[in-house]
Amino acid sequence: MNDPELTTLALMALAGFVAGWIDAVVGGGGLIQIPALLLGFPGASPAQVLATNKIGSIAGTVASATTYWRRVRPDLRTALPMAAVAYVGAIGGALIGLNIPKSAFNPIILVMLVAVGGYTLAKPALGTDTALRWDGTRHTVTAMLVGFVIGIYDGALGPGTGSFMVFALVGLMGYAFLEASAKAKIANFATNLGALTVFAPGGHVMWKVGAVMAAANLLGGYVGARTAVSRGSGFVRVVFVVVVAAFTIRIGGQVLGVW
Repeated sequence: MNDPELTTLALMALAGFVAGWIDAVVGGGGLIQIPALLLGFPGASPAQVLATNKIGSIAGTVASATTYWRRVRPDLRTALPMAAVAYVGAIGGALIGLNIPKSAFNPIILVMLVAVGGYTLAKPALGTDTALRWDGTRHTVTAMLVGFVIGIYDGALGPGTGSFMVFALVGLMGYAFLEASAKAKIANFATNLGALTVFAPGGHVMWKVGAVMAAANLLGGYVGARTAVSRGSGFVRVVFVVVVAAFTIRIGGQVLGVW
């Protein structure tokens, strides 16, 4: 592939920053970066798009996870086991993603987004405070199951991974949105790393583009995490609903052939 033009790199940088900010707050930055990559590089293979997206995303998750760790102090007794199995799941998902078409995933993502958004709107108090449903071994095992399943999805496709992980931690396990975002970022770093374990050795990464997106995503992730921490769970919930609604409209339009 020829070297990208400066205007294309500028678009990738903008997409990376916005994706990093959104990803740090509620997840789902891939739903911005992947369309930008498809627009900027229409001749790229699906594997190149997914791999380059992961290079950008992993930089942002490092920044946001570090910021959340310093300011929220999420319980690593849950976060680390969840991240470990998420890494394994993402490797398996990436191997699957190399061999299946991506067109079938949009309807699945759309159904998931509608369910997640509808459930969140129907329960205004959801995610306001932490009220864990289980403790001890059951709590850890449930978190690991969440990490593994979403890790497979992230490796195979990826868009919306952070949002789905936040929702699982809030809706299934009873975390507040802020603490769920903190744990999700740690696990999301692991899923990005797992996918790159497959994509990078296979030569699928567009490194120059990935470097630009990584730098922008890093800055966006840092700013987004600081914004979320300073504004609290109520702010994160509002952004979550807005982002899920926007993604639902966008993917719904694709599925229905509107654009």
